[in-house]
Amino acid sequence: MSPLYVCPALLLAATHALAQPATGGGAPGNVWPAKPLRIVSPFAPGGGNDTLSRVLATALTPRLGQQVVVENRPGANTIVGTELVVKSPPDGYTLIVLPNAITINPHLYRKMPFDVARDLSPVLQIGVSPLIFVVHPSLPARSVKDFLALARTKPNELTNGSSGNGSLGHLAGALLGLMTGTSLVHVPYKGTSLAVTELIGGQIVMSFASALTVVPHIRGGRLRALGVTSAKRSPAVPDVPAIAETVPGFSAELWYALFAPAGTPADIINRLHREAGTVLAQAEIKSKLADQGVDALTRSPQEMTKQIAIDLDKWARVVKDTGARIN
Repeated sequence: MSPLYVCPALLLAATHALAQPATGGGAPGNVWPAKPLRIVSPFAPGGGNDTLSRVLATALTPRLGQQVVVENRPGANTIVGTELVVKSPPDGYTLIVLPNAITINPHLYRKMPFDVARDLSPVLQIGVSPLIFVVHPSLPARSVKDFLALARTKPNELTNGSSGNGSLGHLAGALLGLMTGTSLVHVPYKGTSLAVTELIGGQIVMSFASALTVVPHIRGGRLRALGVTSAKRSPAVPDVPAIAETVPGFSAELWYALFAPAGTPADIINRLHREAGTVLAQAEIKSKLADQGVDALTRSPQEMTKQIAIDLDKWARVVKDTGARIN
């Protein structure tokens, strides 16, 4: 049998191809993703952040060709889960879905185990969810304008119940006071549902709460909606005006975004942004988010970096004014 003949030109081409790094992984010879990914949700199962994480993980799995799983790491208003992620290898296999609590926490906690701007790389914004400004039906106010007029006649009398000190509901009330020259009495509870229960019972007169929590009570006439905290009206309650229609520039909406550890290769960030963006543009996914009171609204990593800087500055001023601290 004659020896096998290999064309020198083909051998050279094959050798050259093997020497090139594969795209999508940042490391020569590795194709990303080559193993399952995890999305950390820094809250207990069942909440809004956890639900969004699972919707995203399920939809990304077939697009990436690897299983994407959700791992719950609750604690310290997102800090426990975020610390886990920032200390993970920046290889694209550990991600986290975070709300804008990350821009409030640095001003509430005296010591933070990481720097939000330095240690996280934004992938994309997932969506926004306004809080709904609700009052007890007995309150003689049917609009934000009416409420502000009432608040000016009753300084430090109207009670704003929230899910706790430093929560977005707490700070939304403080921001409204700063922008309108009014002052509310903050009443913290251990969770939004407790605050809403007390509001329905008449123990407090108002609250800023999530759509999921209060829309059934609005429809049932147990609460009256005066406004939403997003810059524009929300599809969740399209007949309720934005507070910004009365108080220009007011915005205290809840946003969610996907992040990776800082230092994650740009090609991985770009791939994740592209795939997640495609997923969030699907009508079925938009509908699932809408069921959670979330309006799918994507932003690029660069846009999210700017938004984080804006929010860090805004909430620093609000927290300073309220004097809120957690430790």
